[in-house]
Parts: sequence; C-alpha cells; structure tokens
Amino acid sequence: MKERLFITGIGTGVGKTICSAVLTRYFDADYWKPIQSGDLHYTDSMTVKDLTGNHIFCHPETYRLQLAASPHQSAAEEGITITINDFNIPETQKSLIVEGAGGLMVPLSDTEFIIDLIEKLKLPVALVIKNYLGCINHSLLSMMTIKQRGLHLKYVILNGAFPTDTERIICNHIEKETAIIRIPELNTLTQENIDTALENLEIIQ
Repeated sequence: MKERLFITGIGTGVGKTICSAVLTRYFDADYWKPIQSGDLHYTDSMTVKDLTGNHIFCHPETYRLQLAASPHQSAAEEGITITINDFNIPETQKSLIVEGAGGLMVPLSDTEFIIDLIEKLKLPVALVIKNYLGCINHSLLSMMTIKQRGLHLKYVILNGAFPTDTERIICNHIEKETAIIRIPELNTLTQENIDTALENLEIIQ
C-alpha cells in the first residue's frame, strides 16, 4: 500500500529531515520539500539523498529561498509572496514523504501557514516530537491544533529518547487511531546509522 505523509514537527530542530530520511527508506518513497528556506548550499533534499542513497528520488522544491528564516520573511526579502495555491503534489507512482518547514503555525505569508498547506494538499500528518524542556506543551498544542482543523494525524514520531514521565503524558494524549513510531537516537548522520535506525524502528498501532 502506498503511503503519503506530510512530516511536520512540534517546532524547529526536532529532526524532521532525519525522520523523513528514515521513513523515505522504510516506505521506499519519493521525497519532496515544498519550501527550502536558506542553506541552499546543502538543502534538506540533499541531506535526504545522502542519507538514503541514489535509489531515492527527491522532487524539486517549489520555492528555494536564500534567507535562513521563516518562509514568509525569506520570501519578502526576495519580493515574493507565497500562497498555498502555488503548491501541487508531485506526480509519482511510489509512496511520497513531504517535509514541511518548522511547525504547524510557521507562516508562509501574513495570512497562510504550514497547516494551511497541509490542508490544501489533503495529506495525512506525521508529527515529529523530540525531547526538550517545553516539548510536552508544544506536543499537546500541536495535536490539539491538528484535531481542531480536522486533519488526520496518522503517526506521532518519537524521535530519540524521552524521560519516562514526559513520554507518558505525551502518549496519554495520542488518540487511538494514531500510530506511534519510535526512532532511536542518532548521534551522527550516516547511511549506516539510518540503516541501524530502520532495523530498530518500532511502529505501535
């Protein structure tokens, strides 16, 4: 069965690209990053390509913006206004992993956000959570927002290790129809470590 997912996170720096690489391999999927904001010398698509191998196809970004900032700011610096109508899912016969920018409420413009793009693309959501002080608050708010918008939270991805008390509260608020994916801590990013993560991947229905 083909899998199509929009990978978002509870914030910036929670490991969306790493998780996208793992799931791209796991589902034998194509990869698409609709907006690359900054780091054009080594984009997230390049990272995924390096971590997954040459058999993975990365679709070109709709926007490649110079400034490493929120997309609405990066676009404004270049005199561009982003709208969700600019985006269309790439055609592919394979599964597809789509990686967003930052979290759900990252602005694309003054009026549209990443969550509006998810809604427009009509994709199930995979929410990446990493442990840090404040992650419980950000996790529960993100899950609440996804539910309020009527989006399908298909997976919650627990990226790395969590204190027992933190994990318990987060998991207690994950609804039954949402599966949990556990990806082990990756200290260095290599194809070999992605292989190890795949071997130790847990999906709990």
